[in-house]
Amino acid sequence: MTISSALNAGVAGLAANASRLSTISDNIANSSTYGYKRAYTDFDSMVIGSGSGRYVAGGVRASSQRLISERGPLTTSANATDIAIRGRGMLPVTTASAVQADNGQLPMRLTTTGSFRTDDQGYLRTASGLMLMGWPAGPDGAVPTFSRDTVAGLEPIQINANQISGAPTSRMDLAVNLPATSTEDGSTAAPEALSIEYFDNLGISENVGVAFTPVAPAPGGAATNQWTMTLTDSASGGAVVGEYTLTFDDSRASGGTLQDVATISGLDYDPATGSIPIAVAGGPIEFNVGLRGEPDGLTQLSDVFVPSSITKDGSAAGNMTSVEVDENGNVVALFDTGITRRIYQIPLVDVPNPDGLMPMDGQTYSVTPESGSFFLWDAGDGPTGDVVAYAREESATDVAAELTSLIQTQRAYSSNAKVIQTVDEMLQETTNIKR
Repeated sequence: MTISSALNAGVAGLAANASRLSTISDNIANSSTYGYKRAYTDFDSMVIGSGSGRYVAGGVRASSQRLISERGPLTTSANATDIAIRGRGMLPVTTASAVQADNGQLPMRLTTTGSFRTDDQGYLRTASGLMLMGWPAGPDGAVPTFSRDTVAGLEPIQINANQISGAPTSRMDLAVNLPATSTEDGSTAAPEALSIEYFDNLGISENVGVAFTPVAPAPGGAATNQWTMTLTDSASGGAVVGEYTLTFDDSRASGGTLQDVATISGLDYDPATGSIPIAVAGGPIEFNVGLRGEPDGLTQLSDVFVPSSITKDGSAAGNMTSVEVDENGNVVALFDTGITRRIYQIPLVDVPNPDGLMPMDGQTYSVTPESGSFFLWDAGDGPTGDVVAYAREESATDVAAELTSLIQTQRAYSSNAKVIQTVDEMLQETTNIKR
């Protein structure tokens, strides 16, 4: 019985080391595979009851595991949609076959890196057929609120390379100095005028005309420090969309700053924001003239008219030139007019036990009861890291360590084979006793 148990232990040792050799060979074979997670084989001793001074060899049992929580180093690439994750979390992907089936079923798989490029239909996919998934943004770039514990809101990311987009102007910021001498007695200064371009809802260029007319004092009177500001809209045939009386402070502490804005026609000035909403034909625009008592908007100083700063948002219609992914997982479209717009958001998937995920082909994984339920995080929130574009995650295999383990496994295998050989010789000697 004892000799037989030694034989069984030797056979178990051969099987265990063969299993370890399998994981080592897999690790070495995938040492250049992006996103590969190292496999590991552990040994557990088996104990069989012994008694009366006799020992029965139980042998060894091998158990293998994929160390999914281990991360490989990141390396840079030249492709904007090569993506890796710096920290915890995984990218949601699905298979091209599931998308092509178009049956409403998109099984979610997880991966930590991928080289995604657009196919003939604009889907971001890898060469192995994995399609990146995300939440779609609305026309304004805002992402609706989706459930975080379900894949119902996720869809394959599809890029329309021929997309044309414009951004309507919603805000103008005006920083202009008006000459103080124009409101003094005897001044013959003419009105000062500006024309500010804006883009309507269809990306068409229009203009807001701004005329500043000084309010003259009564003969022999003191300077009024007042101007009439008239706003006109080219899209409405030059119609007046607002008229206001501007009064400027002439005190020592706040001299030259805006003191009051009185409405003659149009919508009222908002003292909390420093803006006047103007209803142009191409959509409402917040026309910012500055806060009361602040020098960063309209001012009245010296004897010169200086439009020091005129800024606005919006742009004309332009063609999409490329897409990029930022650190928060936002897929951003870039247009030749210089504007950018978010078209998708890629959430990061986290599970309580990443090593409990089920390994699948192509360095992907699926959720199991051992991994725990998943949750979709915004990149950088909660326990998750951030998304790195122009990057890939290299294999987690350390070739030097694997070769060392290979030598150890070979020696252990040979030793177990020697045990079997020794038992065989002992059994032969036992057989020879009968002779």
